[in-house]
Amino acid sequence: MTELAHPLAGPPEPTGIAGWATGLMETLGAPGAGLAVALENLFPPLPSEVILPLAGFAASQGDIHLGAAIFWTTLGSTVGAVALYYVGALLGRDRTRAIAARLPLVKVADVDRTEAWFARHGTKAVFFGRMIPIFRSLISVPAGIERMPIATFLGLTALGSLIWNTVFVLAGYLLGENWWRVEAYVGILQNVVIAAVVLGVGYFVVSRVLRARSRGRRGS
Repeated sequence: MTELAHPLAGPPEPTGIAGWATGLMETLGAPGAGLAVALENLFPPLPSEVILPLAGFAASQGDIHLGAAIFWTTLGSTVGAVALYYVGALLGRDRTRAIAARLPLVKVADVDRTEAWFARHGTKAVFFGRMIPIFRSLISVPAGIERMPIATFLGLTALGSLIWNTVFVLAGYLLGENWWRVEAYVGILQNVVIAAVVLGVGYFVVSRVLRARSRGRRGS
């Protein structure tokens, strides 16, 4: 197999997560890319935005087959998502409600509303969630809590992951030695998602604090 970690035109030799993923692909081939993506689902700090383009680059060098890279990374995404689905299933609705009851500023009614929302939009959330940074992994947990039919979950997860993985693997394949540029562009999208989450959480906390103060003034 051709050495993946040869000097690139522009960026330094792959190190850190990229170097680790490179080692897996050198040792296991395309299944190594699938294993890396499966672990990325379980440990979100491992970025698929690095692993997938790197798999595409390996395919462009002839180290692995392009179709195999897409197949194994999609399988890895699905396996990792199923593991998180069962984490949610083990947690269950009753435990989730019990945990919510102990959290400050969170009410069991919030869990009930979330459950009702997921009942209406769960299929879209699972499918599109597979293509949104951060939520790609997290969306599997409420699907498990709500016991979405496993066949439905598998189908939506596999399809959403296939689209996401194909885009990034092909990007790495077409960019070749410049595969690393993909992460910079995706980082912008990820920052937008993080900002939206921070704003949403901030709005939730502020509205709850103001509501609690209002009730306190009326009570006094």
